[in-house]
Amino acid sequence: MSKLKLIIQREFVAKVRNKSFIIMTFLSPLIMVGMLTLVVFLMKKNDEKAKEIVYVDNSGLFDKTDFKDSESIKYLDFTNTGISETKKKVEEGSYYGVLYIPKKDSLEVLASSVEFYSKDSPNMSIINSLESKIEKKLRNKKLTNFGIDLAQIEASKINTDIKMYDFSGEESSKLRNWIKIIFGAIAGYLLMMFVMIYGTSVMRSVIEEKTSRIIEIIVSSVKPFQLMLGKIIGNASAGLLQFFIWGILLFVILTIVSSVFGVDMSQMQNTSVSAEQMDAVKNAAEGDKMQLVVQEILGLPILKLFVLFIFYFLGGFMLYSSLFAAVGAAVDNETDTQQFMLPIMLPLILGVYVGFATVVNDPHGPVSIIFSYIPLTSPIVMLMRVPFGVSWTELAISMSLLVATFVFMVWLAAKIYRVGILMYGKKATYKDLYKWLKY
Repeated sequence: MSKLKLIIQREFVAKVRNKSFIIMTFLSPLIMVGMLTLVVFLMKKNDEKAKEIVYVDNSGLFDKTDFKDSESIKYLDFTNTGISETKKKVEEGSYYGVLYIPKKDSLEVLASSVEFYSKDSPNMSIINSLESKIEKKLRNKKLTNFGIDLAQIEASKINTDIKMYDFSGEESSKLRNWIKIIFGAIAGYLLMMFVMIYGTSVMRSVIEEKTSRIIEIIVSSVKPFQLMLGKIIGNASAGLLQFFIWGILLFVILTIVSSVFGVDMSQMQNTSVSAEQMDAVKNAAEGDKMQLVVQEILGLPILKLFVLFIFYFLGGFMLYSSLFAAVGAAVDNETDTQQFMLPIMLPLILGVYVGFATVVNDPHGPVSIIFSYIPLTSPIVMLMRVPFGVSWTELAISMSLLVATFVFMVWLAAKIYRVGILMYGKKATYKDLYKWLKY
């Protein structure tokens, strides 16, 4: 244990004292905030000038009330100009595009005959908005032809809000579900990034020691298992320290930028979340309902989520880092690592896809449960399931399998490590790795 402690301390100190580590620890948050601020600034600049869309309505069904101006789009009626002349003016001018609605005897034929002309490929959100406006008008026209009163249809609409409870009588809400989804998604994404960044760091550390021949002295007094485990834990400790510092700096910088420069970071969120999410947030933000968001967050088992987050975060990193260390020992340079990287990264990528594809929609479904047990995918999938409530039995099974697999993988990787670390001048193959495992 004293040797393991020394290895962990050496790896941690060597990582933390590295100039690039210190620089990137304080520079990365500034870069991230700078990029985010630049994107928000460019979005605001892009929306400052409203797009002008002209329309030619030969059907006579539409008027200005159907094409209402917004902050980003203005509609101009060029029906009297004619489609041919309008197309020339738009092509020569600075208009965004031309919407042409021809005259047809049938509403069904008209719906499939509308045309849009523009110099460049149009924004699909604008096209979808135009299609929605036209569909609504034609549908109302068809209902009127059937003798149906539109006012009665409008009056018959009722909004339903289903109250959600569990069998213990505790009330849940849509907002709380969105908070759970966001927490799980962020946790899974952070784990993937952590493994990719610091897993490769472990691999580079092994390659560096191998090429400098210092490893030949180290392995004479330390077992390969201890050396690998010390490298993994040392790098994990340095990485957690860096993430902790990033979190504090990001919070401080975002607060300063938002207050001093008046940059509204919520504009960035508007482009990346669905309409349901925005409705939930907007409904909660009306009046004093922002307190509801805080109450919903405090209503979650925060201590349990934090402890499980740390466990799966470290468990997933250590599991994959052992594989990265084995790859580093088997090669002489980073170029040769490419052939071994894909099998390691595939389960990680699969866990992310399964998490976003199944856990968000059905966190307690069979697919979600199975992949939350498989050790190579459980760190991501189970992290995304935990906010929705997972039984202690499932957690015990998943955690036990993860720990057992980690120890087994470190032992297995150490067998490759002890042979590969002293092999020079030969490009290792999968056949060689299999032979080393049998030694």
